[in-house]
Amino acid sequence: MSSPSELWRSGVADLASAIRERRLSSREVVQSHIERIAAVNPRLNALTVVLEAQALQAATAADESLARGETPGPLHGVPFTVKQNIDLAGSPTTMGVPALQQAIPVQDAPHVAQLRQAGAIVLARGNLSDFGFRWQTDSSLHGASINPWDAGRTPGGSSGGDAIALATGMTPLGLGNDFGGSLRYPAQCCGVTALRPTLGRVARASGPSPVEAPISFQMFAVQGPMARHVRDLRLALAAMSADDARDPWWVPAPLHGPAAAPPIRVAVCVDPGRTGVHPQVAAGVHRAAQALAAAGYAVEEADAPLVAEALDVYMRIVASDVRATMLATVTALASADTRTFVTDFMRLVPELSVADYVAALAQRNRIARAWGGFLQRYPLLLAPVCTQPPFAPGYDVSGVEAVRALMQAMRMAVAVNLLGLPAVALPAGLAEGLPQGVQLIGARYREDLCLDAAESIERCVGTLTPIEPIPPSRPPSAGTGRAS
Repeated sequence: MSSPSELWRSGVADLASAIRERRLSSREVVQSHIERIAAVNPRLNALTVVLEAQALQAATAADESLARGETPGPLHGVPFTVKQNIDLAGSPTTMGVPALQQAIPVQDAPHVAQLRQAGAIVLARGNLSDFGFRWQTDSSLHGASINPWDAGRTPGGSSGGDAIALATGMTPLGLGNDFGGSLRYPAQCCGVTALRPTLGRVARASGPSPVEAPISFQMFAVQGPMARHVRDLRLALAAMSADDARDPWWVPAPLHGPAAAPPIRVAVCVDPGRTGVHPQVAAGVHRAAQALAAAGYAVEEADAPLVAEALDVYMRIVASDVRATMLATVTALASADTRTFVTDFMRLVPELSVADYVAALAQRNRIARAWGGFLQRYPLLLAPVCTQPPFAPGYDVSGVEAVRALMQAMRMAVAVNLLGLPAVALPAGLAEGLPQGVQLIGARYREDLCLDAAESIERCVGTLTPIEPIPPSRPPSAGTGRAS
């Protein structure tokens, strides 16, 4: 365990154990993270609001509870951050835009309430892109967030604020969401881990609204945790996957499925759809595959089915839903860059008739059936999150062809969203000073298999964070990360 001034280096499991055993106080832990935020956040703009007084008050209450001999929850006294499009009672759900600065919910989102019930303490809010619409974290309300490895690369989006905070020790646990890779891509860019749960695993809800979210947002988006260690994702998932009557999509699935007979087969898909992958990204996938083979998994290269079709169907359904329900709001309230990104995305997808929209939804079922059979043969699929290294800030708003290229690069990420599957993203080493990331994809409700395999990779490859932010004038070096 780190010294009191550097408790921010520790992960969720270690902090929870030390607080529970009264080797540390929650107040010491929270104070250490507050001091770390003060030292680092001004350079990175990852956290938009620090709830210092509330967090310290909750930490004091947590310590007093232990002193009285009360039974602690599994995350008792551990701080966490919450992306600013997730409801937190008393704190604005701004979606990153100035018009929603006073959109203050009276009730926590289900998984936030469940984490608090498990004893965790809300510390701060994470930055995001306007309405979460870009893979670059740049808010018209709070400004752009900076990748701590290289200021000339995106930290990813839209859950980039929490990913940066994790990478630099400002929090041990972050909450984000994933509609098109928004948990997994920042994890790749910042060198941390993230879990995109199965659709229906983590209950979700937002404040009262006159308009329900369109079907793509209901089917493709999930809430999930981010951390520096895979074991911390497992702890968070267990604490935040209970029922909540506000979510009709929630499913009472067990956290552990039937044991798979060893060796578990892993399909390695280095170049999904065979449309190109950067050599550095491919090297990271191969490194992760070698780690799995060394751990006893049966690893073989195999092509995931219908990847190009999955990307096409995802884009057609999302574009139709945005046109019908959100485009006017984005046009009125979002930044010029977000409007550019959304407009360029729309230019890639012709407007669909009702019949074409229904056909796209039906096509999704055919793709899901093919993937179901594939995941019976291979219970796990190892692949890139994005097939290209992190792009330069502004690339995603540089024209239609840039958006087309990004959609192609994110094809395996959005296939997971289309099908509602679980996936764990984690680092697989460094390349030219930047984190390399991979994802492990499983069948529905088999987060346990994904997490087990991710831990095997982590044991072999090590962790990369927390780090000190790299000054913009000095390129990151391969020795920056700290293996565990």
